Amino acid sequence: MGLIHNLHKRKDTLKKLQIDTTNNISNSVFVYICCLYIFLLSIKRFLEQLVISSSKKPGKYLNWEDMNKMNYSWNVICETMRHIPPVQGTFREVLTEFTYAGYTVPKGWKVYWTVSTTNMNPRYFSNPDKFNPSRYGEGEGPIPFTYVPFGGGPRMCPGKEYARLAILTFVHNVVNKYRWDVLCPKEKVTGDMMPAPEKGLPIRLHPHGL
Repeated sequence: MGLIHNLHKRKDTLKKLQIDTTNNISNSVFVYICCLYIFLLSIKRFLEQLVISSSKKPGKYLNWEDMNKMNYSWNVICETMRHIPPVQGTFREVLTEFTYAGYTVPKGWKVYWTVSTTNMNPRYFSNPDKFNPSRYGEGEGPIPFTYVPFGGGPRMCPGKEYARLAILTFVHNVVNKYRWDVLCPKEKVTGDMMPAPEKGLPIRLHPHGL
């Protein structure tokens, strides 16, 4: 019974972590969309969502085929996660002694790897400080272990596809139904394990057509 209880407890913890990271990515997407709203309305992302929306009959929900058409929207989300990853990093135990930057790191030591440092490396991303969703469609697709908002290898986040589904659904509905204003445009992002707007990113929604 103790084992079952622990498994359920761990499952609930993972579920909460999955929801928290998805919410944080959505918040970050909102931050960038709000900053670039006029620009985004004039390019592929808005048009992409409009085309998908116009192809749906009233009352019909998005399906997997629709998700796979949201290429530029996903590029925007990927670029957002490159700048503001859902998790800052994590600890790992060194399995084999190695040398890095002239320092020897012994086997058994605990090391902390940072997502931001990896994602902003100019060796792999030209002009890394520039927010450029088009970089993923210009032959600059990241090579393995250079773009790691979900980690990499056998321990990659199992909720990656769920996050993609949830965030694209969120973006599709918001872009098609509303325009919005950020109420605290200079709101700070707290630096925790999962970055989040200090005040929860308050916004004012305006339904289209009103």
